[in-house]
Amino acid sequence: MIYLDSAATTMEKPASVANATAWAMTHMASPGRGGHRAGMRAADTLFELRETAAQLFEVPSPDRVVLTYNATHAINMAIHALVRPGDTVLISGYEHNAVTRPLCARKDIHIRVAQAPVFDQKGMLEAFRRELEHGVDVVICTHVSNVFGFILPVEELSQLCQDKGVPLLVDASQSAGSLPVRLSAWGAAYVAMPGHKGLYGPQGTGLLLCGEELPTPLLYGGTGSESKNQAMPEVLPDRLEAGTQNVAGAAGLLAGLRFIQRKGISRIGAYEHCLCTHMMDALGRIPGIHVFRGNAAQSGVCSITVEGMDCEEVGAWLARRGVAVRAGLHCAPLAHQTAGTLDTGTVRLSFSVFNTTQQVHSVAALMGKMVRCCTK
Repeated sequence: MIYLDSAATTMEKPASVANATAWAMTHMASPGRGGHRAGMRAADTLFELRETAAQLFEVPSPDRVVLTYNATHAINMAIHALVRPGDTVLISGYEHNAVTRPLCARKDIHIRVAQAPVFDQKGMLEAFRRELEHGVDVVICTHVSNVFGFILPVEELSQLCQDKGVPLLVDASQSAGSLPVRLSAWGAAYVAMPGHKGLYGPQGTGLLLCGEELPTPLLYGGTGSESKNQAMPEVLPDRLEAGTQNVAGAAGLLAGLRFIQRKGISRIGAYEHCLCTHMMDALGRIPGIHVFRGNAAQSGVCSITVEGMDCEEVGAWLARRGVAVRAGLHCAPLAHQTAGTLDTGTVRLSFSVFNTTQQVHSVAALMGKMVRCCTK
């Protein structure tokens, strides 16, 4: 199989991730639930995970790295902590359902959308600037669109939010591991990310990076600390980590983060962007294929449409020939509405460090054959 669906999950992982996960399954117990060796191993692993993530993503203290089950869990926790009844929340026009659904479920808030054409970073920043002038209580922005690979101007937006004193939540689901993510430099209230995409960890893992405020918990329960107290602990990470942790997943995620450290985030991002550029060059030469292209404003993710073919049909045709892509709306109808593809969807090709130039050539040749055979 040629796997080009890493924006959904990086199925191809470093061997160290599987090894660490399997070892933890038989050698680690629950952290904070016993002073025995198996429990202490788990506690040490979780601390090393927090410490490594804090170094990678510029978090002042490992305690402010909260373990979650995925980015959606992390985003829900952050929204619960940040958004109060009557608040006006400003989002980009490229948000995933992980952001829009929790917000739309809140009937006691107002939602505004900063709109700009796809890949127009200056226009997007100006749209946020205009909306902020009208009064906003919380800003939520994806770092990279999961549909188009559009890199939003989070660096500049964070400065606008700091100038206005507005808390910022960044969804780094498509950027963590391939672009710089800087909690401290951004002055963000929260940054959410999954473990199973660009961090090469197992599914069912994620991180919430927390700024200076003490958040309101989303879940309540045992933490292995302050057991006599019926209120949740007043310290992080315990305050947001009720219940038994996914220790095996955390061990695998730690191995994924170490892999990222060894490779280097900038090198990974440059390699994925290079593969994506080669793919867009090749597909752009095929009559009938429309490539959504943003050059420097694009990560290692691209979307296409094929004239005369439904995107789901394209995805199924490729799957039967051993190529894994994603077709449809990608859980982000707002992004498609913004870009004008809500009625058609797109076919998305997304890359990881395990893809090769030869794979790009093979897929491009296959898609050329598809267009010749299926669109006559």
